[in-house]
Amino acid sequence: MTTADNPLLTASDLPYEFPPFDRISGEHFLPAFRAGMAEQSAEVEAIANNPEPPTFDNTIVALERSGELLDRVSEVFFNLNASHTNDTLRAVHAEIAPKLSAHSDAIHLNPALFARVERLYEERDSLGLDEESAWLLRRYHLDFVRAGAALPEADQARLRELNTELSSLATRFQDNLLADTNDLAVLVKDREELAGLPEATIAAAAEAAAARGEDGGYLLTLALPTRQPLLALLENRALRERVFRAATARGNRDNEHDNKAVLVRIARLRAERAALLGYPHHAAYVIEDETAGTAEAATELLHRLAPVAVANARAEAAELTEEIVRSGADHALAPWDWTFYAERVRKRRFDIDEAELRPYFELDRVLRDGVFHAATMLYGLTFTERPDLPVYHPDVRVFEVFDADGGQLGLFIADFYARDSKRGGAWMNSYRVPSRLLERKPVVVNNLNVTKPPEGEPALLSFDEVETMFHEFGHALHELLSDTRYPTFAGTNVPRDFVEFPSQVNEMWVLWPEVLANYARHHRTGEPLPERLVERLRESSTYGEGFATTEYLAASLLDLAWHTLDADTTVEDVAAFQAQALEKAGVAVEEIPPRYAGTYFAHIFCNGYSAGYYSYIWSEVLDADTVEWFRENGGLTRANGDHFRRELLSRGGSKDAMVAFRAFRGRDPEIEPLLKRRGLTGA
Repeated sequence: MTTADNPLLTASDLPYEFPPFDRISGEHFLPAFRAGMAEQSAEVEAIANNPEPPTFDNTIVALERSGELLDRVSEVFFNLNASHTNDTLRAVHAEIAPKLSAHSDAIHLNPALFARVERLYEERDSLGLDEESAWLLRRYHLDFVRAGAALPEADQARLRELNTELSSLATRFQDNLLADTNDLAVLVKDREELAGLPEATIAAAAEAAAARGEDGGYLLTLALPTRQPLLALLENRALRERVFRAATARGNRDNEHDNKAVLVRIARLRAERAALLGYPHHAAYVIEDETAGTAEAATELLHRLAPVAVANARAEAAELTEEIVRSGADHALAPWDWTFYAERVRKRRFDIDEAELRPYFELDRVLRDGVFHAATMLYGLTFTERPDLPVYHPDVRVFEVFDADGGQLGLFIADFYARDSKRGGAWMNSYRVPSRLLERKPVVVNNLNVTKPPEGEPALLSFDEVETMFHEFGHALHELLSDTRYPTFAGTNVPRDFVEFPSQVNEMWVLWPEVLANYARHHRTGEPLPERLVERLRESSTYGEGFATTEYLAASLLDLAWHTLDADTTVEDVAAFQAQALEKAGVAVEEIPPRYAGTYFAHIFCNGYSAGYYSYIWSEVLDADTVEWFRENGGLTRANGDHFRRELLSRGGSKDAMVAFRAFRGRDPEIEPLLKRRGLTGA
């Protein structure tokens, strides 16, 4: 395939090198990947075998410049495979994942290249490097060592085998999960069973069923976590149970999509790899390079919070049991009942009804007058839609982002609707990573899984979906406002337990008065969200934290249980292992299953959060303390936004994350704001 035939082989001529999606097809990826790997291999060989003595420029900077074609192909492919996959892309993924792993190993395990990096690292104090360059040299040396560059040749050979198999297993886990999630969507024949759902949700379910050839039926698709949003609304208890059991059955049905053997093998191989690299287990290897520093520190935080969270959850369970009796029902509280009765209590106690809120949260208004408006107030950013740019799906929208001085900042892609070709959950990713060295501006995407309304109807969000939109845009801001020289440090390339911090901070603007008043308006009348509902939302913000914290901690502790196994341990029974781990950690609450269980825990088995799911609450310590700083200093102001941007968002990973935090906050983080927020003051 020639360059003229394959648009991936040359840089895009569109603004910001935006991918020419209208010309890209699945057949282009394999040859482009091969060309990209070959090109980078040649570049790396030239660096490693350079007869000149190693310098920062001819070795480290040269490595930063290498792999341009492979980066471009990878960014487009992996984004598309997550958000709009098909059989061709899945086949490419299965073939290319182990090859990319081997390619990475070939670079990191190149002895001549490592010798150059190591020599520079030993001479680092005499090189006269600026702060960011010195930090980059440290990062490269650490990455090579952690990748096994200092191991004996026989151990390196085994390491290559492990990495290749692990990449294939992660691909299989992801494909199994997507297939099983689609297969387990709950088909309802009788409309009366859907009592409690808004009309727009029922209409969307009818369209989803029709799209799968089930005319006259209603298809309830599954969200990624255990907790399904529809369970808060469905009045039919039997249907609630069906939805819950479908959600928890994913990857766990002893069929062709079963993930039990896959995840056990992943855990086993990760443990072996950690041992090969000199660590007691995978969690020790991962967390050494995070801000927590050790698996013990991460575990200690979770164990500190667990008893109070569980106590709060049990008090909530007692209240929900009373609510069941009050409703006239005669059954015990089950996992599929929790959010339904919690919503009833919430409605009675705080006079809040999810169905009453939705009309005030129309998707486009939330985006433009909420998410974008807050970014304008804080950072001076403005947004212009670019319908002229080609997109990979009709539902996708593109916005050009301008800085306060009118300068071009980057592109933001909004892909908000659920579809069978998109993996579950919500996430941010990059199509182009910013870098001053490469003279490149960011192209970032936010993916959500909002149910698409019928043609002509507005997309009305739940309050949780509003928070998710603000959260994911916090990640986008981290990338859009990145101002680093080297692509290695751009935007969200920070420690895993720091990456959620800026996005969680951005959630604070959801209920900030100037922001809320600007976007929370009835989609038909334009009337603002009534003040009584605003006050009730604020009053209810900590309601249900026992449940929310317990289900999160349970998932985090399961993650650490899987990844503190040693290389000699193989789990025979996944369910029994997880039950024992939850019991041992003190978070085994029958009515509150973990937010994710192993067979559908995509975060840790295929999406980069292995031994790192604790990072959400670790980051929330920083987040809650930062929210206090904003409140103490006047809230939503350009001065505050510029300070946060200058000291944190723009820095990416170009300096130690906690040094950056201290430069912003003026001190180390304090945990008390988090404990207060989550009702854990007894922890």
